[in-house]
Amino acid sequence: MTLQGLLESAAALQAELVALRRAIHQEPEIGLHLPSTQAKVLAAVGGLGLEVTLGEKLSSITAVLRGGRPGPTVLLRGDMDALLVQEASNLPFASRVAGAMHACGHDLHTAGLVGAARLLAERRELLAGSVIFMFQPGEEGWSGAKIMIDEGVLAAAGSTVVAAYGLHVISSRWPGGVFAGRPGTAMAANDILRATLRGRSGHGSAPHLARDPIPALCEVVTALQTMVTRRCDIFDPVVVTVGNIHGGTSSNVIPDDAHFDATVRTFSPEQRERVEGEALQLVQGVAHAHGLEADARWEKGYPLTVNDATRMEHVAQTVRDLFGRDRFQPMPQPLAGAEDFSYVSEQVPSAFFFLGACPPDADPATAAYNHSSEAIFDDAVLADGAALLAALALRHLAAA
Repeated sequence: MTLQGLLESAAALQAELVALRRAIHQEPEIGLHLPSTQAKVLAAVGGLGLEVTLGEKLSSITAVLRGGRPGPTVLLRGDMDALLVQEASNLPFASRVAGAMHACGHDLHTAGLVGAARLLAERRELLAGSVIFMFQPGEEGWSGAKIMIDEGVLAAAGSTVVAAYGLHVISSRWPGGVFAGRPGTAMAANDILRATLRGRSGHGSAPHLARDPIPALCEVVTALQTMVTRRCDIFDPVVVTVGNIHGGTSSNVIPDDAHFDATVRTFSPEQRERVEGEALQLVQGVAHAHGLEADARWEKGYPLTVNDATRMEHVAQTVRDLFGRDRFQPMPQPLAGAEDFSYVSEQVPSAFFFLGACPPDADPATAAYNHSSEAIFDDAVLADGAALLAALALRHLAAA
């Protein structure tokens, strides 16, 4: 088997992968239960001789390919769920489901993983071990990866998973076909700070007879930003964004309470733990200074997505060998987005990397980004993504 032969095989699958991707794109599904998407994937991998297990608490597919010789296991992951976004791309294969869209490219991930399964099934005799194909629902806030781990995806092949690889397409930032990644932290942890300040309602003309929570809440919002710049090391950054504020019903009524929710992004376990304590203390302190009570809680989100240095170098070198040196770009900083592949990387030496899918007629610097209603992903990258995933598993198990 040569790398060139793998590319040729992948190119021959391109039209089939595009058709699958567009079928999934037209019928997006949200959350943990994706029956239509699951059916499409099962039909696409049928006949490959895979050992298939379906999820119990979610519409997952765990498919195991046994190699020609015994050995360890490599896991390849693709997420399948869409977002609650009304599509505005004007594509001929745009979503037919009101209020739902594959705005993060998971339809490409799913089709690309099907392609990798096809390529590896044709070459099973070259594998010294097994490959787990992890078709995962519920990445967009539902912790689908954690549920699949709880249901046994990492033990599905009966041998140790020695490496896990995940690919994510990006609709801007990088030109189409360019792969990018970094060792260490690749994506942030995301947590939620929820706070309610409780005072005493009254007439807007007489605030001294009430306990107004709204100005105090505004002070908390600005104090959180000051905390980031004055209490946190700029080389271990923190992002705090207050995404919603609710309080009051009328211009001349002081409400009893006011509430906000904030997303908090951190890039190290130490900073994550520190910010949790300091943010909660800050809310309580400001509320107390204004004679108010505060209910503040911290909800843990996805952990840091951390790449094993050896696995990430395996990705970089395989990209260079397969496509040429200019097709891989090291990332100087991690992305502030979060990923539930992090649950896999906590247990298995892993690499999570990115593939530019910006259309050739768009500028990566200004194209609509993932999660936008206008995001467009170029499905011309499907064959290359499938080829790389297959090559990572082939090379890893051939060297085992």
